[in-house]
This record gives sequence, C-alpha cells and structure tokens, in this order.
Amino acid sequence: MATGQNRIDHHSQVQESPDNRSGGRGRGEGLRVLNLVTTEDEAFFQQQRRTLSETGIAETTLPVSAHPGPDSQRSVFEYLRYVPRTVRRSFDEYDLVHANSGMTAPAALAQPNLPVVVSLWGTDMMGPYGRITRLFARRADEVIVMSDGMAADLDCDSRVLPHGVDTDRFRPLERRRAREAVGWPTDGHQALFPYSEQRAVKDYPRAARVVEAVEERLGEAVSLRTVTDVDHDRMPFYYNAADALVLTSKREGSPNSVKEAMACNVPVVSTDVGDVADRLGPVSNSFVADTDAGLAEALTAVLRRGERSDGRAYADEFSLERMREGILDAYHSVL
Repeated sequence: MATGQNRIDHHSQVQESPDNRSGGRGRGEGLRVLNLVTTEDEAFFQQQRRTLSETGIAETTLPVSAHPGPDSQRSVFEYLRYVPRTVRRSFDEYDLVHANSGMTAPAALAQPNLPVVVSLWGTDMMGPYGRITRLFARRADEVIVMSDGMAADLDCDSRVLPHGVDTDRFRPLERRRAREAVGWPTDGHQALFPYSEQRAVKDYPRAARVVEAVEERLGEAVSLRTVTDVDHDRMPFYYNAADALVLTSKREGSPNSVKEAMACNVPVVSTDVGDVADRLGPVSNSFVADTDAGLAEALTAVLRRGERSDGRAYADEFSLERMREGILDAYHSVL
C-alpha cells in the first residue's frame, strides 16, 4: 500500500471581522456576536463566519487557544483560564454569545450578560467530555446539532442544522486534471483519507487495514492519501483526484468530508457514524459498512467500477444558504 501526505504549517490567532452593519445586506444587520470556539482554524468554522458576515453580522472570535496538536486535546487548565476571558468580553457591546462546540459552552454560560446559542459538533457529545457537554447544553437558550441522531440523544430541544458546504467551490472536476494539480500519478488507484494519522478518533490504522485488504482482492496497488493542513481552497482538487473517500471514524456528527465529497460526485466508503448513512442512502456508488470486511468489499466495488457517484444531486440538503438561515433563526429567537 502506498501512502502520501500533504502538510502546510498553519497558525491560529484571535481575529475580528469588520463591522458591516452599515451595509444593510440581510437579516444579520446590526447583530453583534461573540463567537467562542476551541480553535478558529477549522475550515467549516471559517466558512460559517464568512457566510454569516455577508448578512451584516459583526462578530469577534475568541478561541480557547492555539491548536494543541493532531488529536485536539487541551488541558482542563486551558478551559478554566478561558472562563474569565469570556466573562470579561461579555461586558463589551454584544447581543449574544455563540458557543461553537460543547467544549466552550461552560464559558459561554458562566457569563451573566448575554443569551447563549450552543452548536454541538458531534465529537463533543460523544467524547470524554460528553457528559459535561450535555449538562451545559440544557442551560443554553438555543442548541444546534448536526444530525437527527444527535437531537434524539439530547434531553433538550434542539435545531438540526449540519455545517454547510460551498458547492460553488466543491464541484466535480476532471480526474486527470485534478491529479496533475495535486501532483499525484494520473494512473492507479487513489483513496483519500483527509485527516491526520495521529487523530485517534479518525482511526487511520483501520483505513490502512481496509486498503491492504482491497489490494489483495484486486491484485493491484492502492495509494491511501492522507491530506492535512492544506488550504481549504485546494481541497476540491484532492477530492476530485481520488477514486473514493475512505472514512473510518469511530464517531462523528455530520462529517464535512462526506458532504464535500458528495458535492464533487466522489464515491464515499464509510463507517456508520453520525448522519453518514442518511446522507449516503440515496447516493449511487457509495457505501456504509460496520466491519473491515464490509468496508473492503465496498471499496473494492468502487475501484472496480471506476465510476463517480451522483452525490451532488443531494447537495441542497447541506447548502450554505440553509445553514445561514438556520443560524440566523436561532440568533433571532434568543433575542
């Protein structure tokens, strides 16, 4: 099994967007939001910021800290220090606090001044701090979750609203052209694993086992490509360069990688996590399986066919417009 990696150094810092309330460009005009987030360099969070800023919202993003490492683990002390920082900021001129990830919910709810919207991303509910996340989510004024399964697993009201995907950016491209753009061989089988090998929850060792089994079935080499810390604008080339996306996560909410692959008509082979089974249910040439053997059988079938999926036909379900309107609904409801 061949492997490949693409990495670029990336740094995080506090950023404030310009105040565009004077533009009068939508339902967000005049709203001032304090965004809390574990790390601001997540591509889907930056997409959310850009999409909401187009409505006229003025926001400040306050991260817990710089990215701590590939497994996104921070110490309890970092979160404790985050609470007084958030409380101090809440005395500035904001209309509400948006806690992005349940890990920032305790700090959001510690401040006494502003209504709180909490967005749960999936791993925050299912990981080691899931019990804390659930406890504080019940105290929020509005809760947003990524999937119906997450909503059913909470004992409070919530809005189901997955992260949106920019379908103008993530779109089908000719495979050979995409492989040339990313420097991959134009022939041979290429499977995409768009996560760090060190992120335990993504379970790279399982993906490697599956690909090795597929090589035995096909009698041909299959390259498993890990792609991390690449500029998000470049990711459509990597999706389109791949024969399939391989997702072996132990838990997820609504993984953006699946939706981005769908928007590019790239087949997906995934474990049954989060909302993936619902997303892929009507999609051709894409599969969900629970066992290594099932995943290997599915990936073998995809590679033998050599065809694309029709995932883009279902992209309206996770459009940026739907995400934007849903978040604005939550904002207006707490005000």
